[in-house]
Amino acid sequence: MPGTYTNPVYHDTMADPFVLRHEGHYYAYGTAPAAADGKCFPVLRSPDLIGWEPLGHALVAPGGNDFWAPEVAFNEGRFYMYYSAQGIDGCDHQLRVAVSDRPEGPFLDTGRKLVPDQPFSIDAHPFRDQDGQWYLYYSVDFLELEGDHRVGTGIVVDRMLDMLTLAGEPRLAVRPHADWHLFLKQRSMYGKVYDWHTVEGPAVQRHAGRYYLFYSGGAWERENYGVSYVVADHPLGPFTRPDEGGGALLIRTAPGRVIGPGHNSFTLSPDGTQTWIVYHAWDVARTARRMCIDRMAWQDGRPRTAGPTWDEQPGPA
Repeated sequence: MPGTYTNPVYHDTMADPFVLRHEGHYYAYGTAPAAADGKCFPVLRSPDLIGWEPLGHALVAPGGNDFWAPEVAFNEGRFYMYYSAQGIDGCDHQLRVAVSDRPEGPFLDTGRKLVPDQPFSIDAHPFRDQDGQWYLYYSVDFLELEGDHRVGTGIVVDRMLDMLTLAGEPRLAVRPHADWHLFLKQRSMYGKVYDWHTVEGPAVQRHAGRYYLFYSGGAWERENYGVSYVVADHPLGPFTRPDEGGGALLIRTAPGRVIGPGHNSFTLSPDGTQTWIVYHAWDVARTARRMCIDRMAWQDGRPRTAGPTWDEQPGPA
């Protein structure tokens, strides 16, 4: 019988949580301070998405000084961790890939920069379509106005030639386009000053033959951060905005309860019948971004969740 849970389901820092379901267990990876031995990214294990056992840290750091947003893909017997690192070869955040034979690691960096032509790249999300083709969604910066697009961080998608190599033909998925996507007014970037907007943290779900690209918009430190989505008929797009209009359509701040829920991943319940969103959120005191879960369902062709929740809820089936 399913148990119950109350968010957060893990009480230490676990930002940008990604959950991999593998051989009857769930493995969660997130952004948090490095371990005393220098390893990065805490990794947790759970049988049910509710009770989580720490397994240490997953990545052997390849140098650098800041590490964000790990996601792990399993393919042909190996585990591939996609993440960004700052400070390697004097660079800003750059997407990299590390490999392990076990979901808990240790993951060893391959030495690959996935998008070396970009000065800044973060938030890699590998997605495998039904035909077996892999795609990588990730965030980069845009400095030119175009239509109603704002200057700031947006999401592109590229085909993967193999688990270590992109085709090098990125296509636009979604750029910031709304007031609620504001990260910071008058931000100094690339030698100029901009009203900087952000959409980041891609996560794809296929439903009824269409591809829903969920993203987090706004400023991760503030109340405007939340999750919305765009839709396409193919993983490479073009993606269109839903008719419901602006705002974070899936989860957003619950004033006085939960602040800035976002940067999510998705997984299935143990019996495979339910989709669950895994995300981070600040407590009201803003002491840490902690891992939360809530069930997601489809109503009239649209994704819906009761989250963010903070009281006792029925657990995954």
